[in-house]
Amino acid sequence: MTDRRIVIATTNRGKLAEYRLLIRGREFVTVSDLIPGGVTVVEDGETFEANALKKAREVSRATGMIALADDSGLEVDLLGGLPGVRSARFAHEDATDEENNNELVQRLRRSGGETKQFPARFRAVLALVDPSDLEGGTTASGTCEGFVIATPRGTGGFGYDPLFIPEGYDKTLAELDLNEKNKISHRAKAVWALKKLIA
Repeated sequence: MTDRRIVIATTNRGKLAEYRLLIRGREFVTVSDLIPGGVTVVEDGETFEANALKKAREVSRATGMIALADDSGLEVDLLGGLPGVRSARFAHEDATDEENNNELVQRLRRSGGETKQFPARFRAVLALVDPSDLEGGTTASGTCEGFVIATPRGTGGFGYDPLFIPEGYDKTLAELDLNEKNKISHRAKAVWALKKLIA
């Protein structure tokens, strides 16, 4: 990969900030930087890998550039792995982070867990696609084990970060600064696995 620019298949500024810290020596642009209105991708895959590859392929096709996409989410054991691939749409199709967090909290509370910690993990799958090979692509994954709580804590991060305590910590991801989060996060681990291809 000689082109130093990579288009990130996301509109999530939190993810973009994490990528810029995790991957040095590359210029990152978003789809909306290149295409007004961005590219709409229906995330209808049954796995994180399927969704990540679909997003990367469609963005690479639309921009003619190397594309990096991820699909990630929270898996709570008590809920049979939910929200899983529907993490961004757990409450409803156009849900905000707050609505998704509220939906998760309500489900946990209905189980009788007001203060209990529930085993869970964040999982991320990254897909890297070159426009010269739109049917191919390389993927890498990472997980962050920990616990979900029913009372949000912290103001940093995004998504379910205020509800997730990483294993070995007593703070939620939303209570950690970004540099500390990037040492342990699922996305960071997936980036490290893929880094030799994009560094």
